[in-house]
Amino acid sequence: MRRPSLLCALPCLLLPACAPAGTTVVRPADTATAGAKGVGDPLFPAMGNGGYQVEHYGLSLTYEPKDGGITATAEIGARTDRALSSFSLDFHGLQVDGATIDGTPATVARTGDALRLTPAKELAADTAFTAVVTYHGAPETLTDPDGSQEGWLKTPDGAVALGEPNGSMAWFPGNHHPSDKAAYDLTVSVPEGMTAVSNGELSKQQTANGRTSFTWHTAEPMASYLATVAIGSFTLDRTAAGTVPQTVAIHTAQAQRAADVPSWVAAVTDWGARLFGPYPFSSTGATIGSGPSIDYALETQTRPYFNHAPDEISLVHEIAHQWFGDSVTPGSWQDMWLNEGFATYAEWLWQEQHAGPTAADTFAEYYALPKTDDLWSFPPAKPPSAEDVSGDPVYYRGAMTLHRLRETVGDATFSTILRTWTTDHRHGNVRTTDFTDLCTKVAGKDLAPLFQKWLYTSGKPTTP
Repeated sequence: MRRPSLLCALPCLLLPACAPAGTTVVRPADTATAGAKGVGDPLFPAMGNGGYQVEHYGLSLTYEPKDGGITATAEIGARTDRALSSFSLDFHGLQVDGATIDGTPATVARTGDALRLTPAKELAADTAFTAVVTYHGAPETLTDPDGSQEGWLKTPDGAVALGEPNGSMAWFPGNHHPSDKAAYDLTVSVPEGMTAVSNGELSKQQTANGRTSFTWHTAEPMASYLATVAIGSFTLDRTAAGTVPQTVAIHTAQAQRAADVPSWVAAVTDWGARLFGPYPFSSTGATIGSGPSIDYALETQTRPYFNHAPDEISLVHEIAHQWFGDSVTPGSWQDMWLNEGFATYAEWLWQEQHAGPTAADTFAEYYALPKTDDLWSFPPAKPPSAEDVSGDPVYYRGAMTLHRLRETVGDATFSTILRTWTTDHRHGNVRTTDFTDLCTKVAGKDLAPLFQKWLYTSGKPTTP
């Protein structure tokens, strides 16, 4: 996600209740337990679910523009990491019509946004299973902790689904925490004349009986908040101007304004590959929508979403996320700076290499902001609450940390760090300590004081 520049904004295993505190309860390894609701994220403790990992989502949606409703089936292929008597899925609002586990009806119970499924027979540890949930209704628009809209958003001629941090549960049930990444196949049926755009590659398009179905395939692991579908009057531009296959979906209302976007996507993708290492996915692209009025773009995997034709820097930011956030994904929302700080610094590097200000100049402008500015309100690796994960320190002080690292270790070592980071953790999950440990190893020097000052210490650093 890209926020407006600060500079531009200036005037210029739970214990039973009966167990005494400190008691460790040892259960036989083959005793089934209920999968936990929530994975213990420090900022979003209710997000995600314990006891299993999803390996594949097969989603099938039929969209009706008259009422904005969908009828849908979610086929969720997963594997247990312990014996389970039941497990939960994150799911908001929509009416569940039924569920099966490995073809046998499952008991369904709902509490808030938790959909708990109980199989007819307990699931053994380290066992693959398939849960199928059928459901219908009009998906809802949600408001995330910082006030932005997400979930299922209506547009003038359709809808778009955007999921950061937890909006994806508004349109499909799943394990909606970035630590659980999976492959996806999504089929969307829409009235003939409309187009449905999603992540990955368009593997099938078929029209019959006045409706067209679009099937999109995402082979590489993807966090659910990066999954998207956009429905409306889109054209698909598959111009192969770069070294990576690409699809740019452009809403017809933006056709003239977005005419240069396909060539920009190709140029920025190839530029990123030279700096950050091989592009991590089988295709690149973008989706250029026409409404609703949202004030952000989102790095939806392989196909970042923009509400309107983006400027060059916005495109750089969201495509940089394909390495930083989409491929290399934080295992906790607390480490969001590993997404946003890196994508913001990519903006600075692009400007530096394309006749703009140097990264050092941009750093200096931010550092000149007074100590009362929001930039210094908390350290980037320690956002104090859920509403702060998109705060200014995460973006801009995160980028400043990377610049101080670059100045400390030199350009050659800094480049090695970035490329090693994206290679060693390709399609994986990471924490901040993974990055700082890597930097120390590659640089061969003690970088703890630098990271303590810039990532973990409150207030404005006394010296840059």
